[in-house]
Amino acid sequence: MLEALRQGDRRVAASAAIMGLGQLLHGQIAKGLLLIALQLSAVAFFVLTGGKMLLGFVTLGSVKANPAMGIEGDNSVILLIMGIFGIIVLLLYILIWRANIKDCYNTQKRVAKGAAPEKFKAELSSLLDKNFYKTALFLPILGVCVFTVLPIVFMILIAFTDYGGAVIPPELVSWTGLDSFRKILSLGQFAPTFFKILGWNFVWALLSTALNYLGGLGLALLYNKKRIRARAVWRGFPILAYAIPGFISLLAFKFMFSYGGPINQMITGAGGTAIGFLDLDAKWTARAIGLFVNAWITVPTTMLLATGILSNIDESLYEASRIDGASRWVQFKKITLPFVLFATTPVLISQFIGNFNNFGIFYFLRGGLYVDNYFLASDTDLLINWLYNLSIDNNYYAIGAAISLIIFIITSIISLAVYVLSPSYKQEETFR
Repeated sequence: MLEALRQGDRRVAASAAIMGLGQLLHGQIAKGLLLIALQLSAVAFFVLTGGKMLLGFVTLGSVKANPAMGIEGDNSVILLIMGIFGIIVLLLYILIWRANIKDCYNTQKRVAKGAAPEKFKAELSSLLDKNFYKTALFLPILGVCVFTVLPIVFMILIAFTDYGGAVIPPELVSWTGLDSFRKILSLGQFAPTFFKILGWNFVWALLSTALNYLGGLGLALLYNKKRIRARAVWRGFPILAYAIPGFISLLAFKFMFSYGGPINQMITGAGGTAIGFLDLDAKWTARAIGLFVNAWITVPTTMLLATGILSNIDESLYEASRIDGASRWVQFKKITLPFVLFATTPVLISQFIGNFNNFGIFYFLRGGLYVDNYFLASDTDLLINWLYNLSIDNNYYAIGAAISLIIFIITSIISLAVYVLSPSYKQEETFR
């Protein structure tokens, strides 16, 4: 781009001022007229609508609605969404403007070599041939911008406003900068709950990931033994647990551990007193049940993955180690575990992130409970559950958006650090 502006001739300068003008001067009439039409359309859009979108993005509205007085007012949330859309259109226009300058400069270099400017028909034909990837990707990329990028950006920007609580339309929302993050990390009622839940969230993610991984690997090693008869049948039982939809399993376990469930019926039938496994004061009991239920759902996945990996380990490695006198523990530590870890580290990271953001476990087992010393949360809630309680049930949208950003920062840093330090990244050639 800089090279085109520095070394381009007057035609390139003309295209920088008016899109398509340089192409017209090169005799590329159809392309030049098309680019001029695009620029006129963009100017008309921003004069008629886009300018208001960008202004609304900055101010988030200035007129408060008052139905009693017949004043419609501004909806700050709609203004924010439309402002993001206007910014996307502006960025798209800038990309087309840059492409227009580069195209004119490329035509200048082509003419300097003695060739004629490329015909518009030939360029269109290339979009169905060597440049077909551009044609095929245009609509998907546009869809991603509108249906994926826009909502994500909207959620991020909500974290920097006061949207939520009493400040919801028709009230006007304002930009507040980092106030939501300050409330979470250092001020008022949010900070103590945040750090309690964050600590438990890390403990949960580490324990559940280790339990699920080691449990799945242990089952795979057990069923891989040749002395086990009918191994295919035994493997089928964990797969059945995996095949049942997760929320059905969660609801079943919630019933099993309830006061009227079969476990308490057996306890009372034996002369004991019913136990509130998931009550308000059942802190570590409920947490342990959550770990067990999550393992019941997830271990079969790890078992299937590890079974396939174990079948690819060269048996000659074990034979050589046995000749050298290596015990089974040494074989596991030096051969099996490194090989499995190398192949499954990316999956292990994804399981950790999935457990860190595991919304369903405690929502189905213990959702809706609020305990003392926690603000709108229970002592088994994870950050994702607290985010849901704050934003969906109690309208703290800005706080919820800020928590989601914090979750993203934590999980992305951990994922990147673990992967870079893992054998999958550092010793890629070792296991080839």
